Amino acid sequence: MSLLQSRLFGNNKQTRTVGRGLQSIFLILFTLLMTNGILARLVYLQIVQGSTYRERAESNRIRLLPKQPERGNIFDRNGKLLATTRYPHSVYLWPMAHTKASWSVVGRRLSKILDMSREEIEKKLEEAGPNSSKLVRIKRDLSLNEITALREYESELKNVEIHTDAVRYYPHGREFAHVLGYTRELTAAQLKQKEGEGYRLGDVIGQMGIEKAYEKVLRGEWGGQQVEVDGKGRPLRILGEKQAKPGKDMRLTIDWDLQMAAEKALGDRNGTIIAMNPRNGGILAMVSHPTFDPNVFSKQKLSQTEVQEILQGTDHPLLNRALRAYPPASTFKIVTTTAALESGKFSPGTILPTYGYLSFGNYRFNEWNHAGFGPLGFAGAIAMSSDTFFYQVGARVGGPTLIEWTRKYGLGRKTGFEFTYEESKGFVPDEAWKQKVWKMPWTVGDSVNMSIGQGALLATPLQVAIMFAVPANGGYRVQPHLLQDNEQAKTWHESVGMKPSTVNVLREGLRKVVTEGTAKALNVPTLPPIAGKTGTAEAWQSKGVKANHAWFAGYAPADNPELVIVAFAEHSGGGGGSVASPMALQVMQEYFQKSKIKSHK
Repeated sequence: MSLLQSRLFGNNKQTRTVGRGLQSIFLILFTLLMTNGILARLVYLQIVQGSTYRERAESNRIRLLPKQPERGNIFDRNGKLLATTRYPHSVYLWPMAHTKASWSVVGRRLSKILDMSREEIEKKLEEAGPNSSKLVRIKRDLSLNEITALREYESELKNVEIHTDAVRYYPHGREFAHVLGYTRELTAAQLKQKEGEGYRLGDVIGQMGIEKAYEKVLRGEWGGQQVEVDGKGRPLRILGEKQAKPGKDMRLTIDWDLQMAAEKALGDRNGTIIAMNPRNGGILAMVSHPTFDPNVFSKQKLSQTEVQEILQGTDHPLLNRALRAYPPASTFKIVTTTAALESGKFSPGTILPTYGYLSFGNYRFNEWNHAGFGPLGFAGAIAMSSDTFFYQVGARVGGPTLIEWTRKYGLGRKTGFEFTYEESKGFVPDEAWKQKVWKMPWTVGDSVNMSIGQGALLATPLQVAIMFAVPANGGYRVQPHLLQDNEQAKTWHESVGMKPSTVNVLREGLRKVVTEGTAKALNVPTLPPIAGKTGTAEAWQSKGVKANHAWFAGYAPADNPELVIVAFAEHSGGGGGSVASPMALQVMQEYFQKSKIKSHK
């Protein structure tokens, strides 16, 4: 080999050696980088994201089967069942178990069987979250045909399950709707507010009445099972279990028989009837018309007819008229009488002339019979409901004193009744209000108007019941209530601060209303003596049609009262004596006939 060749070959070998060295270094560096990358990824997966992936794996293996608590039953004072629970079938889904591919089959089939749009079903799943390991109820109260179809297509409907639910049931439907209220599945807004209190998607909650007022008592606590499943979702074993805690049963002051009598007496009129114990405020009956069937709210979805009738009806059937404010009309004359006698400006023996009308300022205020009744004392004026008598009283007593006693009787504020969220405060006008709204001072005309329960004055039928409990029990306000064991309400009373002589004048006048005045329809020999007051409130309906409200408020027996009745007919067009008194009579007959039967047992 020549020197030239030797050099050439020698240089090539050296070049190859250098090349192999560089490749080795590159491979080592690459391997180190890859190893570090893998290690970093493992550290991230194991340490940073480890809890998340373990939770996902656990969720795939472990499922939570919540058990709904049974809502407490509601009974009347004698143990008659008013609200309970039934157990219809519902269909549930596991949100995390459905991939896009599986949902194309399940969603289509489920939508057809349940007669629900896929969008509606998917919305429920979205609210729960795609990784939720909890069952989500899609539809409740399944029909037999729906259950059969779900069983028939079970092979297609993977991770679709049927369970029984506890659903509220009201065996008497409409008759107790405004007392009991209803339950309804939480709206999205309500769920957001209630999440901190343990509520969850699909929960029901009391929406009005006793169901809402005592939600925490009636609701109970959720329970459930933690179940391990295999890859196909089949249960392998129960890992843990918590028993659901049922809600507490409740007994109300309501008397079923008296409530039924009040329903019948009110008939197809809009209005309300209240029966109450004047000694402790226990509500024995509370009926409001128009009414509704609370069972319809246990459905998954209301029909268009039901929506139209209940939620969009012009007569507002969800409105409890016992708690809505109206002009109290002549029922208010007991307050005017009290203000007059307690002011010292009048005595129990005062006699005043009455007229066909009286003028105050530029206004003429008519007597209801347009003729007057001749000279009358307080008892006679209450009996005949003379407006011109009380015009004179109101004008002389003056606004401040009249307003003071109106408030002492409890008007213008809530009564303390359990339905505080439904109850109106009513309204007591005064000079500050008139200056603010009308930019005018209080006038004698305002006092005159107020003296007969008209003008801007408003009171609820429940407030009127409390008002009449005052002369019935000897001079104190009571707190109305529906829970029989409400010891605080039963023992609460507040004196209005009137003299015994004032109570006597009121009782004499209210008794004369029935024996010789505007409520003779109640002077029935088969009943104990009844005392009370009629009222006819001027009112206007839509389109300028005048249709008066009719009132009767009273108590019995007159000498030892144990029952207060308020009967109110909204826009009846008739008077208190002709419309409301006969309504009260029917309830009185039921109550005292029942008392007579009990006394002979």
